[in-house]
Amino acid sequence: MRVFMWLAAMACLPAAAAEFNAVDTARSRLEFTYRQMGVPMEGRFGRFAVQLAFDPDRPTAAKATMEVELASIDTGSAEGNDEIAGKQWFDTRAFPTARFVSTGVKALGNGRYEAVGKLTIKGRSQDVAAPFVFSAQGNIGTFDGTFTVKRADFSIGEGPWADFGTVANEIRIEFHILAKAGR
Repeated sequence: MRVFMWLAAMACLPAAAAEFNAVDTARSRLEFTYRQMGVPMEGRFGRFAVQLAFDPDRPTAAKATMEVELASIDTGSAEGNDEIAGKQWFDTRAFPTARFVSTGVKALGNGRYEAVGKLTIKGRSQDVAAPFVFSAQGNIGTFDGTFTVKRADFSIGEGPWADFGTVANEIRIEFHILAKAGR
Protein backbone atom coordinates (compact mmCIF):
# COMPACT_ATOMS: atom_id res chain seq x y z
CA MET A 1 0.00 0.00 0.00
CA ARG A 2 2.83 2.43 0.83
CA VAL A 3 4.43 1.83 -2.55
CA PHE A 4 1.15 2.59 -4.32
CA MET A 5 0.72 5.86 -2.38
CA TRP A 6 4.33 6.86 -3.10
CA LEU A 7 3.87 6.20 -6.83
CA ALA A 8 0.60 8.18 -6.85
CA ALA A 9 2.30 11.09 -5.08
CA MET A 10 5.23 11.04 -7.53
CA ALA A 11 2.85 11.06 -10.49
CA CYS A 12 1.30 14.29 -9.21
CA LEU A 13 4.61 16.14 -9.00
CA PRO A 14 5.50 18.32 -11.97
CA ALA A 15 8.16 16.89 -14.25
CA ALA A 16 11.55 18.49 -13.97
CA ALA A 17 12.22 20.80 -16.86
CA ALA A 18 14.87 19.71 -19.29
CA GLU A 19 17.63 21.81 -20.74
CA PHE A 20 17.99 21.52 -24.52
CA ASN A 21 21.73 21.46 -25.09
CA ALA A 22 22.78 18.76 -27.59
CA VAL A 23 22.47 20.34 -31.04
CA ASP A 24 21.94 18.11 -34.06
CA THR A 25 23.76 20.15 -36.73
CA ALA A 26 23.17 17.47 -39.39
CA ARG A 27 19.42 18.14 -39.18
CA SER A 28 19.70 21.88 -38.50
CA ARG A 29 19.77 24.59 -41.19
CA LEU A 30 21.15 28.10 -41.57
CA GLU A 31 19.82 29.86 -44.66
CA PHE A 32 19.55 33.39 -46.02
CA THR A 33 17.54 35.36 -48.56
CA TYR A 34 18.28 38.66 -50.27
CA ARG A 35 17.51 40.60 -53.45
CA GLN A 36 19.91 40.94 -56.35
CA MET A 37 18.80 43.49 -58.95
CA GLY A 38 15.32 43.20 -57.46
CA VAL A 39 15.17 39.41 -57.87
CA PRO A 40 14.77 37.28 -54.72
CA MET A 41 17.78 35.01 -54.14
CA GLU A 42 18.54 32.42 -51.49
CA GLY A 43 21.43 30.43 -50.13
CA ARG A 44 22.68 28.55 -47.12
CA PHE A 45 25.72 27.79 -45.01
CA GLY A 46 26.78 24.15 -44.92
CA ARG A 47 29.01 24.19 -41.82
CA PHE A 48 28.24 25.78 -38.50
CA ALA A 49 28.50 24.87 -34.83
CA VAL A 50 26.03 25.75 -32.09
CA GLN A 51 26.49 25.58 -28.33
CA LEU A 52 23.13 25.88 -26.64
CA ALA A 53 21.66 25.73 -23.14
CA PHE A 54 17.91 26.43 -23.15
CA ASP A 55 15.31 25.54 -20.53
CA PRO A 56 11.86 26.80 -21.58
CA ASP A 57 10.97 27.21 -17.90
CA ARG A 58 13.99 29.50 -17.36
CA PRO A 59 14.57 31.39 -20.63
CA THR A 60 16.50 34.22 -18.97
CA ALA A 61 19.22 31.70 -18.04
CA ALA A 62 19.60 30.56 -21.68
CA LYS A 63 22.89 30.81 -23.54
CA ALA A 64 23.69 30.33 -27.20
CA THR A 65 26.78 30.64 -29.37
CA MET A 66 26.91 29.98 -33.11
CA GLU A 67 30.02 29.92 -35.29
CA VAL A 68 29.56 29.82 -39.05
CA GLU A 69 32.27 28.77 -41.50
CA LEU A 70 31.79 31.50 -44.09
CA ALA A 71 33.54 29.54 -46.85
CA SER A 72 30.77 26.92 -46.56
CA ILE A 73 28.37 29.32 -48.28
CA ASP A 74 26.19 27.92 -51.05
CA THR A 75 24.70 30.60 -53.28
CA GLY A 76 23.62 28.11 -55.90
CA SER A 77 26.65 28.57 -58.14
CA ALA A 78 30.37 27.90 -57.79
CA GLU A 79 31.15 31.30 -59.32
CA GLY A 80 28.90 33.03 -56.77
CA ASN A 81 30.47 31.08 -53.91
CA ASP A 82 33.98 32.09 -55.02
CA GLU A 83 32.97 35.76 -55.37
CA ILE A 84 31.34 35.87 -51.92
CA ALA A 85 34.42 34.29 -50.28
CA GLY A 86 36.61 37.02 -51.80
CA LYS A 87 38.02 40.14 -50.20
CA GLN A 88 35.19 42.48 -51.23
CA TRP A 89 32.57 40.25 -49.61
CA PHE A 90 33.40 37.94 -46.67
CA ASP A 91 37.19 37.88 -47.11
CA THR A 92 37.25 34.34 -45.73
CA ARG A 93 41.05 34.15 -45.72
CA ALA A 94 41.26 36.95 -43.14
CA PHE A 95 37.87 36.29 -41.47
CA PRO A 96 36.96 32.59 -41.80
CA THR A 97 34.04 32.62 -39.36
CA ALA A 98 31.05 34.67 -38.30
CA ARG A 99 30.03 34.41 -34.66
CA PHE A 100 26.87 35.11 -32.67
CA VAL A 101 27.00 35.15 -28.86
CA SER A 102 23.77 35.66 -26.95
CA THR A 103 23.64 38.12 -24.08
CA GLY A 104 20.05 37.38 -23.12
CA VAL A 105 16.81 35.59 -23.98
CA LYS A 106 13.32 36.73 -23.10
CA ALA A 107 9.97 35.01 -23.35
CA LEU A 108 7.39 36.72 -25.57
CA GLY A 109 4.55 34.25 -24.88
CA ASN A 110 2.98 31.32 -26.75
CA GLY A 111 6.31 29.57 -27.40
CA ARG A 112 7.87 32.73 -28.84
CA TYR A 113 11.19 34.09 -27.56
CA GLU A 114 13.82 36.62 -28.53
CA ALA A 115 17.56 36.09 -28.27
CA VAL A 116 19.70 39.21 -28.21
CA GLY A 117 23.44 39.28 -28.60
CA LYS A 118 26.47 40.27 -30.62
CA LEU A 119 26.97 39.21 -34.21
CA THR A 120 30.55 39.53 -35.48
CA ILE A 121 31.40 39.35 -39.17
CA LYS A 122 34.68 40.56 -40.71
CA GLY A 123 35.85 41.80 -37.32
CA ARG A 124 32.83 44.09 -36.89
CA SER A 125 30.28 43.48 -34.14
CA GLN A 126 26.67 44.60 -34.05
CA ASP A 127 23.84 44.04 -31.59
CA VAL A 128 21.12 41.85 -33.07
CA ALA A 129 17.77 40.55 -31.89
CA ALA A 130 16.71 37.15 -33.20
CA PRO A 131 13.08 36.25 -32.52
CA PHE A 132 12.37 32.52 -32.56
CA VAL A 133 9.67 29.97 -31.89
CA PHE A 134 10.51 27.03 -29.65
CA SER A 135 8.58 23.78 -29.66
CA ALA A 136 9.34 20.41 -28.12
CA GLN A 137 8.27 16.87 -28.87
CA GLY A 138 9.57 14.62 -26.17
CA ASN A 139 13.25 15.33 -25.70
CA ILE A 140 13.71 17.05 -29.10
CA GLY A 141 13.44 20.82 -29.24
CA THR A 142 13.07 22.89 -32.39
CA PHE A 143 14.18 26.52 -32.63
CA ASP A 144 12.90 28.37 -35.73
CA GLY A 145 13.64 32.03 -36.27
CA THR A 146 14.55 34.84 -38.58
CA PHE A 147 16.29 38.18 -38.31
CA THR A 148 17.64 40.75 -40.73
CA VAL A 149 21.16 42.16 -40.95
CA LYS A 150 22.42 45.02 -43.05
CA ARG A 151 25.47 44.00 -45.00
CA ALA A 152 26.89 47.55 -44.91
CA ASP A 153 27.14 47.27 -41.10
CA PHE A 154 29.75 44.53 -41.63
CA SER A 155 31.45 45.83 -44.83
CA ILE A 156 30.04 42.91 -46.82
CA GLY A 157 30.05 43.82 -50.50
CA GLU A 158 32.61 46.57 -50.91
CA GLY A 159 33.79 48.46 -53.96
CA PRO A 160 31.43 48.06 -56.92
CA TRP A 161 29.22 45.79 -54.78
CA ALA A 162 28.44 48.59 -52.30
CA ASP A 163 25.56 49.69 -54.56
CA PHE A 164 22.34 48.53 -52.89
CA GLY A 165 20.57 48.66 -56.27
CA THR A 166 22.65 45.67 -57.35
CA VAL A 167 22.52 43.68 -54.11
CA ALA A 168 20.12 44.86 -51.40
CA ASN A 169 21.51 45.95 -48.04
CA GLU A 170 19.08 43.76 -46.09
CA ILE A 171 19.88 40.07 -45.75
CA ARG A 172 17.32 37.88 -44.01
CA ILE A 173 18.84 35.08 -41.94
CA GLU A 174 16.70 32.02 -41.19
CA PHE A 175 17.61 29.27 -38.76
CA HIS A 176 16.14 25.88 -37.89
CA ILE A 177 18.01 24.30 -34.99
CA LEU A 178 17.25 20.88 -33.51
CA ALA A 179 18.53 19.99 -30.05
CA LYS A 180 18.06 17.11 -27.64
CA ALA A 181 17.34 17.67 -23.98
CA GLY A 182 19.63 16.52 -21.25
CA ARG A 183 19.16 16.64 -17.50
